[in-house]
Amino acid sequence: MTQSAHAYAYLRPSAVLDGADGRRLDLATSGGATPLGAAANPRFFAGFLADPAPAAAALLAVADVAAARYYQPQLRASLDPVVTANGDRLRFESFSGCCGVYARLDVLGAGLDGDEIGHGTTNVDVNNPLREALTRIGPTDPLHLAVGPDALEVTTFDGPLVEKKVPLPERWLRGFAETQVIAAGFEPRAELPAAEAVRFLRSLPRAGRGGRASVGWVVPSGKALRPTTRPVPGAVCLPGPERLAALQRVLRHALALRVYGPVATGEPTASAWEAVLPGMRLTLTLSPNAARGFSGEGGVLDSLATAAVERDAELIAVLLAWEPRIEVGDLAAQSGLSPERVRAALTRLGTAGQIGYDTAEAAYFHRQLPYDAGRAEAANPRLRAARALVEAGAVRLEEGGATAVVTVDDHIQRVRRDESGRLGCTCLWWGKYRGGRGPCKHALAVGMVRESAAGDSGAGASAIGRGVSDAGDAPAAGAAGIAGAKGAGA
Repeated sequence: MTQSAHAYAYLRPSAVLDGADGRRLDLATSGGATPLGAAANPRFFAGFLADPAPAAAALLAVADVAAARYYQPQLRASLDPVVTANGDRLRFESFSGCCGVYARLDVLGAGLDGDEIGHGTTNVDVNNPLREALTRIGPTDPLHLAVGPDALEVTTFDGPLVEKKVPLPERWLRGFAETQVIAAGFEPRAELPAAEAVRFLRSLPRAGRGGRASVGWVVPSGKALRPTTRPVPGAVCLPGPERLAALQRVLRHALALRVYGPVATGEPTASAWEAVLPGMRLTLTLSPNAARGFSGEGGVLDSLATAAVERDAELIAVLLAWEPRIEVGDLAAQSGLSPERVRAALTRLGTAGQIGYDTAEAAYFHRQLPYDAGRAEAANPRLRAARALVEAGAVRLEEGGATAVVTVDDHIQRVRRDESGRLGCTCLWWGKYRGGRGPCKHALAVGMVRESAAGDSGAGASAIGRGVSDAGDAPAAGAAGIAGAKGAGA
């Protein structure tokens, strides 16, 4: 697994400080993006947290995920969370080291009392002394929050005083992109009141049998959830229930637990689990299996493979401004593109870290991680293999266009398109996953050739095999962080 090194650069460590006017939570920021361009140590907010104890517990939960590996836990993982200021809220995000759990804390306007909330994205320092201090925050303690240094503080430093050097596997950077594609297909499945939420979460196992995570399902039953051994109608997949351990941090503050997921099938699927807190939401999204990271799902490959979507994404990117809620219809009207093309463009922008998806609001949001789709593309073995097939002239479209032949060495694979436009392939990966992990290299290559043959009509994005996949990705590893994007090479 390829890894590169990156150094987070902070003016000083994050800390909880005691002063004459009360306690203050200072979150140090590293380099990031703002409306005025790149900033070494941006400042996004200064004011009070309306509910300090739940906020402190939820921040610890996000940090717990960043420091955890739920698959091969003996390996070390620790990256600093990402924070995005969207003008009306602060979003803290992290990935587990195995890239199988995505955590996001949305601190909404009702949870903040102070200056205007800025716009931009950066990393924040989370260190062990800070974690210990956060555990001591009481419910009646007024807590001032500062995200980033003020201008006076910046001028007193000659340069960064704190550096953290971390290894960054390449595959983690695809996790951000894949989660927004997968989560966009979720629907609300259940909502538990506080008492039932506590009972359910406390009943979950803390570790898988024999050190391996289990996969199960739960089904709504009144105001509760009951386990089931199979995906009956209305069931939600709970892959590796021990991976919800970070929610234990906020149990005593939870107002409700909301569950999101796709329609249950016979196969394990991802799901999202949202703890509703006063003025905040803490969401954990689980990959379909603890040994299966989000970075290998392949949901973004269609949008990476076509030139038409790339041009659409460039246009849509100009219209984004750190909105907390992106309306596809509004972007379609502003850009002149169809809603389908806007969604494809947003997917591609997600591979550049510019788009996330909020399941609670069923809407995309804008953030700005400093890497582009080209880097994600270069790190994807399936896409590289597909381009190599096209360059080698291995794809031949048969008369009528419904079937294509792909020659790989001395083997021939046939890619067929059905009446709905869905592609199937004769390769072993398609036979194993039947569309569960994105298009295979053969289907990707056929889509590229079809787009070129159609005169770059823009149909390529829909022509590439939706739901076909290739065995290009092993279990993923890595963690989320804006610095990770800076450090991961192609």
